[in-house]
Amino acid sequence: MIRKVFGLVPREFAPLIPRLLIAIVLQALCQAAAYVLLVPVLEALFDGDTTQAWRWAGALALAVAGVIGFGYAQAVLGLRVGVGMQQGLQTRLGDHLNALPLGWFETRNAGELSRLTVDNVREVQRLIAYLISPIVAGVVVPLGVAVGVLFIDWRISVAMFIAAPALYLVNLWASRSYSAADEQMHEASAEANARVLEFSQAQPVLRSFGAVGAGNKALDAALVRQRKAVAGLLFASVPGLIVFALCVQAVFLVLVYLVVGRVTGGAISAAAAIALIAVSARFIEPLTQAATLGGALRMATSAADRVSALLAEPTLPQVESEATLGAPEVVFENVSFGYRTGDEVLSGVSFTVPAGTTTAIVGPSGAGKSTVLRLAARFHDVGSGRVLVSGNDVRSQPSHQLLGQLSLVFQNVYLFNRSVLENIRAGRPGATDDEVRGAAAAARVDEIAERLPEGWDTTVGEGGASLSGGERQRVSIARALLKDAPVVLLDEATSALDPQNEAVVVRGVHELTRDRTVIVVAHRLATIAHAEQILFMEAGRIIERGTHTQLLALEGRYAAFWNERTRASGWRLESAPV
Repeated sequence: MIRKVFGLVPREFAPLIPRLLIAIVLQALCQAAAYVLLVPVLEALFDGDTTQAWRWAGALALAVAGVIGFGYAQAVLGLRVGVGMQQGLQTRLGDHLNALPLGWFETRNAGELSRLTVDNVREVQRLIAYLISPIVAGVVVPLGVAVGVLFIDWRISVAMFIAAPALYLVNLWASRSYSAADEQMHEASAEANARVLEFSQAQPVLRSFGAVGAGNKALDAALVRQRKAVAGLLFASVPGLIVFALCVQAVFLVLVYLVVGRVTGGAISAAAAIALIAVSARFIEPLTQAATLGGALRMATSAADRVSALLAEPTLPQVESEATLGAPEVVFENVSFGYRTGDEVLSGVSFTVPAGTTTAIVGPSGAGKSTVLRLAARFHDVGSGRVLVSGNDVRSQPSHQLLGQLSLVFQNVYLFNRSVLENIRAGRPGATDDEVRGAAAAARVDEIAERLPEGWDTTVGEGGASLSGGERQRVSIARALLKDAPVVLLDEATSALDPQNEAVVVRGVHELTRDRTVIVVAHRLATIAHAEQILFMEAGRIIERGTHTQLLALEGRYAAFWNERTRASGWRLESAPV
């Protein structure tokens, strides 16, 4: 089990592991020697042989010095490896998360990732820094004592050699159900973390529907499940600990019985018997301690399994050298894709968006429209076919080069808990204040800044909570404007806005898309009609394509969609007759 944990140690700290293990083993051997040396020391004292007593006491003092010296060395090495591993492992996890497909994050919650990258890493670090020494000592000390006692009385030594593995097997049997209970607790804790995070972030929605306090059934259920998981973990571990403790006491009684039998039979002296009883207690103690720490060991190895599983998640294959870019056009060639095996979302999709033109994608929900944008940005790799941006397969371009050509504006905007200015600057971190303010003005964010208490320096809250949906969308467009990428991907950018914000955002979108290559997923008529090409998708396929005029003339699915939207845009409430 410990080997799994050592496999997570960063490469620069790996050479310290053999030194750490050697220090732990030598400390344990010195500790075992110190216990066994009590026998000749006491025998010499009871016999009145002070010369021999001093010799054995000197050996005992050397053993104790070894315990102290090697103990200090293993403590320092353990801390160095543990602290270094925590920092290195979290960095490694961060780098790995950065290399995962962007689509991977759509099925994960923040609570799960937070628990894994913080709590689980801390559990693994704790094993290296603090637990490995007593666990290894729990094996080495009893074996060392048993070997030492062999030179005093072989019968007692044999009993010790039989008792140690027997107790290990009892502990193994008693802890069989612990791993399953620990996994359930991890899942329950991750769910509870996610619900608490959701509870803090979604207060307006929760309050509007009365889902706070006792009304928040999802949070209550998650917390109840967590409490049950903790109780289950206790019920899984406590019976085993009780059984093991009883077995330990039974072993100690057997050893005392053997010692008493040997002294009454005259095989050993009374002094040796007293010392052997003390040694038997010391023989049992490390085994008990190791068993007590067994739960922490299993928890750490389960955490290591989860960390290893995350590190094993397949990343997007990357190329080192940058591609030679051509005109900023986007091409889909016979692309098929499914989020799960056997469940295709796109099938045989082919189209070209020439440089400097706009292609609108429309169709019913679930048609695969947003998936097209995600594949263009390489959130996932296609199942078959290929996607080209600027004349190159997206898989043949480093991520930074591909994403550097794209400005993405999605319906769900995330803003950082920083100032308005810093959120816009995220589009191009090296931009000057004047450039940031220029992009902001084009998206009318300056109007928002004027109303905020600290102007441009106002912190917008986590996720942009202090701004409205339309205001967040304006900041997002300003960010995309500042990036000034040649290809723009828009996904429902105005679908949930009020008329005033929609008008402002549409102007910002027109500014963003001027002279650029644009793919837009939209239902708003104003966004669709001016496109040089419109693709109507249904069930993952393009069933109609052409200009707005051409598609209306076909009187097919697009024409029906257009007419339906036109009628819907003119609806109004009327007074019911009294």
